[in-house]
Amino acid sequence: MREDRIETATAPLRDDIRFLGGILGETIRDHEGPEVFDLIERVRVEAFKVRRSEVDRSAVADMLRDVDIRTALPLIRAFSHFLLLANLAEDLQRDRRRAVHLAAGEPPQDSSLAATYGKLDAARPDGEVAAELLRDALVSPVITAHPTETRRRTVFDVQARITELMRRRQRYAETEPEYAAIETDLRRQVLLLWRTALIRLARLRIQDEIEVGLRYYDLTLFDVIPRINAEVRRALRARWPDEELLTRPMLRPGSWIGGDRDGNPNVTAEVVHRATHRAGEVAFGNYLTALVDLEKSLSQSARLVPVTPELAALTDESFDDSPQRADEPYRRALRGIRARLSATARRSLGEIPADGIDVDARPYSGAPEFLAELCVVDAAMRASGDGLLADDRLAALRDAVETFGFHLQGLDMRQNSEVHEQVVAELFAWAGVHSDYAALDEAQRVELLAAELTTRRPLVGPNARLSDLAAKELAVVRAAKTALDDLGPDTVPNYIISMCTSVSDMLEAALLLKEAGILDPGDADTPPSSPVGVVPLFETIDDLRHGADILSAALEVPAYQNLVAARGMRQEVMLGYSDSNKDGGYLAANWALYRAELDLVEVARKTGIRLRLFHGRGGTVGRGGGRSYDAILAQPAGAVRGSLRLTEQGEVISTKYADPNTAYRNLESLVAGTLESTLLDVEGLGEDAEPAYEMLDEVAELARQAYARLVHETPGFVEYFRASTPIAEVADLNLGSRPASRKPTNSVSDLRAIPWVMAWSQSRVMLPGWYGTGSAFEQWIGDDPARLATLTDLYRRWPFFRTVLSNLAQVMAKADMDIAATYAELVPDETLRATVYGMIRDEYTRTVAMHAAITGSDELLADNKALAESIRNRFPYLEPLNQMQVELLRRRRAGDDSELVERGILLTMNGLATALRNSG
Repeated sequence: MREDRIETATAPLRDDIRFLGGILGETIRDHEGPEVFDLIERVRVEAFKVRRSEVDRSAVADMLRDVDIRTALPLIRAFSHFLLLANLAEDLQRDRRRAVHLAAGEPPQDSSLAATYGKLDAARPDGEVAAELLRDALVSPVITAHPTETRRRTVFDVQARITELMRRRQRYAETEPEYAAIETDLRRQVLLLWRTALIRLARLRIQDEIEVGLRYYDLTLFDVIPRINAEVRRALRARWPDEELLTRPMLRPGSWIGGDRDGNPNVTAEVVHRATHRAGEVAFGNYLTALVDLEKSLSQSARLVPVTPELAALTDESFDDSPQRADEPYRRALRGIRARLSATARRSLGEIPADGIDVDARPYSGAPEFLAELCVVDAAMRASGDGLLADDRLAALRDAVETFGFHLQGLDMRQNSEVHEQVVAELFAWAGVHSDYAALDEAQRVELLAAELTTRRPLVGPNARLSDLAAKELAVVRAAKTALDDLGPDTVPNYIISMCTSVSDMLEAALLLKEAGILDPGDADTPPSSPVGVVPLFETIDDLRHGADILSAALEVPAYQNLVAARGMRQEVMLGYSDSNKDGGYLAANWALYRAELDLVEVARKTGIRLRLFHGRGGTVGRGGGRSYDAILAQPAGAVRGSLRLTEQGEVISTKYADPNTAYRNLESLVAGTLESTLLDVEGLGEDAEPAYEMLDEVAELARQAYARLVHETPGFVEYFRASTPIAEVADLNLGSRPASRKPTNSVSDLRAIPWVMAWSQSRVMLPGWYGTGSAFEQWIGDDPARLATLTDLYRRWPFFRTVLSNLAQVMAKADMDIAATYAELVPDETLRATVYGMIRDEYTRTVAMHAAITGSDELLADNKALAESIRNRFPYLEPLNQMQVELLRRRRAGDDSELVERGILLTMNGLATALRNSG
């Protein structure tokens, strides 16, 4: 019966995949010829036989060995395109399941806002408590650049058209004429997709990455985010009408693209200006277009509706003397608002976007004044009984302005603490404050920095002769100051210090903000102020262990304490999931992060700060990925308190935010998780918390040791990694603006986490998402069934532990040790190959067994049937891509550096990333 239900539920998905795959196949046969098509079909059939264990894996490899590169390229594209279309089909299936679920009247699903509201109604938290916890409410997904997300906007546009056509196809029977027309249009779009290059051939510039990030606003975010904000505010105020909840929108997006210069020399002052002002252009452009639409639609006549004095005042400044609109106050008022907004855009951006009006209007002082005039129009409509009209496009525009302001998104700045130290030392030396800052110990540095943070005197003037590094760093921070002046105080909200290991690291960043005129130290009559917060980033396991001590010590420095107080006692701390994982392995990193949060929460309790945690999560489990809703609920008690930020990276961005329905579901899950973790008791351990923590201390240390034995202690491990994965090609090929390493060394510690994880994902080892965990559990349990029972109990009761094992299972289900063995054959040293691959294979087997013992299920994905079905549908199509990648890597490393071979490798990387959906 269970199998029958699964068969029925997944039948539409399989039908869609077959339908789209059939169209793709016919397109390939018609345009690439029967020989290429036949080869693709033979490879596909053999790949399915491999998956069913009917033939040896070498069957596919033998077919692809020595295949001509001109034949290989369409083959790679064929399987990549199929996987892209399979993604679309799975997204449609999710929409279908959701619709069936709602139509059946079943309870709302977890991670939806409707389910969260039901939980709040059942628990009935106190209104005053809720208001205090949500006083600074903020949920901020922060988009970052990623090397594997290189698809062009053209490809996204075609995908969107295919998705919409597939949705329309569901509404008609095959006998209806509309069905045939839709099928023809789908064939047209698939042909266009096939004829369009999936990726750019030139290396992505940071300017391109800025545009890639901004395109999601036009695709979904500009509409979806304000809608969720309005819904959440209405829902919470309805439950606590006596409390003025969410005075600011809760969901406010951010970006790192163009502001993150840690290890990226391409981020300059000009790039910061482009990133901030292009975002401003998107905001102004959307507002002006919306105002044009409102002018067209709000045609009420003064002969038929009353006009409030405030609305009349707006019409008097409308620059609209058309006699045809003399009795249309709303059109005239909106034209005046559009004129003022156009003047504001010219002042802030240097030009007026499309749909603007070039007249001599007064610019707005800021987005709040623009919003105030829209509220005048809204109030007038409601006063005349036209609230139904006000609740449509005007309400959407007001919600958007309140959410996005003139800046659209907050651009974080980030730089490594080592760079700050060099720059500050040079500034002190130039100003004659201290000739050798680097020679000072920590206490002396803090004393010197704290003194400088109490004076408005700058250290250098415009004619200071500085090194290129210092000049560039100051120019970047001054560009941020210009952006703040042009677009508002939320334009650059944070300055993040990478590899922050001391109080002086935090104060050095504050000093640079002061030097640029962003941080005002204040005086006897005025408190200090800064629209930009100083955010320490604790990345390695050792830094995470000491993070709370560093923050506590910083808050004891009067100059910094006063700054935090002036910012409403708000202090953000960023936690690095990627480097901590690369440093100590999956389980050790996850537990170090949890422990760090517990310690930071305790600092917040003692000092009275309002702590906000910024989670530097990647797309993969090895970089903190996994379901965001589960991850939020897995936070320690007190770690959320109404606000959090998290990075969104890689293919995860397009998976989550390219489609409006999907974007809504993912964003509402972030808000739902934040509300539940803030207002409900979700940890569930009670008095058992401390014993559980002590147990994880022991297991995490065992996991760290097991991971270190492979990664840090095995001779030749880095050589194995470089030979058995496409890491060298990640660095050499056109995969993004950021170098693959922070420094030109062979050290794992200097390698950036994204290429580290991406390389292991491409080779299907997925090592950062699981290695060391099996050994740790096996060693800790030993022969004691009581210890195993303890872990099983924690798995059932503790969201953190359950999420850790669930995410581990997801990544292990995508791993394939047989394919990994094929990549291992690229390692020329046979002894090294046998040693390292043997350790990886044995640990994988051990970890699968330990997962089964703890969870009580032999299925890795017993708790995620949708992903299990996805793997069944798509993984046979990964086989040719992996085998083809190995073949091309072998050719390139043998000396074939032709452009076609490089393109083939890049296409396989893109295809695998598309299929895995979270590769880096």
